[in-house]
Amino acid sequence: MNKVAFYTLGCKVNQYETEAMEEIFQKRGYKIVDSDQKADIYVINTCTVTNLSDRKSRQFIRRAKRTNKDSIVVVVGCYSQVAPDEVEDIEGVDIVIGTTDREKIVDLCEEAKIKNKKINIVKNIKGYKDFEDLNIVDLKSKTRAYIKIQEGCNQFCSYCIIPYARGPIRSRALEDIIKETERLSKAGFKEIILTGIHVASYGKDLNNINLLNVIEGVSKIEGIERIRLSSIEPTLINEEFMKKIIDIKEVCDHFHLSLQSGSDTVLNRMNRKYTTSQYKDIVKLIRKYLPDTGITTDIIVGFPGETKKEFEETYNFVKEIGFSRIHVFKYSPRKGTPASKFKEQVHGNVKHFRSEKLISLGEELMKGFNNNFIGKTMEVLFEEESKEESGFAEGYTTNYIRVKSETSKDIRGKILPVKIIKKENDILIGKIEEL
Repeated sequence: MNKVAFYTLGCKVNQYETEAMEEIFQKRGYKIVDSDQKADIYVINTCTVTNLSDRKSRQFIRRAKRTNKDSIVVVVGCYSQVAPDEVEDIEGVDIVIGTTDREKIVDLCEEAKIKNKKINIVKNIKGYKDFEDLNIVDLKSKTRAYIKIQEGCNQFCSYCIIPYARGPIRSRALEDIIKETERLSKAGFKEIILTGIHVASYGKDLNNINLLNVIEGVSKIEGIERIRLSSIEPTLINEEFMKKIIDIKEVCDHFHLSLQSGSDTVLNRMNRKYTTSQYKDIVKLIRKYLPDTGITTDIIVGFPGETKKEFEETYNFVKEIGFSRIHVFKYSPRKGTPASKFKEQVHGNVKHFRSEKLISLGEELMKGFNNNFIGKTMEVLFEEESKEESGFAEGYTTNYIRVKSETSKDIRGKILPVKIIKKENDILIGKIEEL
């Protein structure tokens, strides 16, 4: 049996697509092995959001060839899509695939082995209209499942390479989403996470359908008890959306609302489509209908031209909103984006200082948010045994708080009421009220 190993960088969409490609290989009789083992084929599923991602991809290509000099090395994904010739020129690369035609991966590997030649099938995806339906039958996780419902982005934020790597928005057919969800429900999954490159744009390329239709359709499937959205644009949220959402009990009270900066002048340079005032109103609207909602976000520090005053505006805005969790990224110039040519690039030491300051604030906000639930009973979907302490299981609440509870039973995949007793660092400790 031929062996294939995968190395995946980047987002949840990439991880989903890797699992789908693994299944394609398995159906053809290949065995999946860990990325540090000797394999006949190595697949690097790349991210290109930062230059560091590209560098990590190149490092793994070299490592793969050292592990097995006779292996076939396939580079697939966003880095391949935006720089196919550059990837092809990397020593050790045999096959280059972009963000389309990944269902051909096994055939291409077998062709490369027979013909002993490089293959590059990356094509221009500007104006591309097809949604590549990569299905997963046997997910590795057995508690919550990601379903990719959308591909591409039309936003063109000035710092982001993704529209060039993923192409324009393409929505997956609703009937295909429903079929995959039904199959996952029968397999025992209770929580579905709707994911994509720009989930809020779902349906804009279709007629009379939007993200709400997907949520409503998935919620009607027996066995699905939770629906969670991956990162969404804040402008998706309005009064009508919230009124419909609260009537769908399966929807989790957790929203990952993309922010990127709390300064209006920086948001303008980023080509974001909202102001801080609009963002604040959207958060107020969510909390009006779902008071205990966990609101998480991403922040970029050190964007070109970001002054001390603009950073302080971001810091104060984050504090005012009171996020339950934030992810902080230091701006990295990405060749091919408008922002990479902006003058006044911020010095690395300044980025580091601002990043550390914002991370510290984020930890403080998370602790404050978690404190609100001590003494309350919360529903927890248990996902795994605790890595830190035997005899404990861990999982997440609907509003995305990590909870640990003592148990002598295997409760993975179960949703149970837990009385929250105390807090330890970023995790709540609770007692299961019934089994």
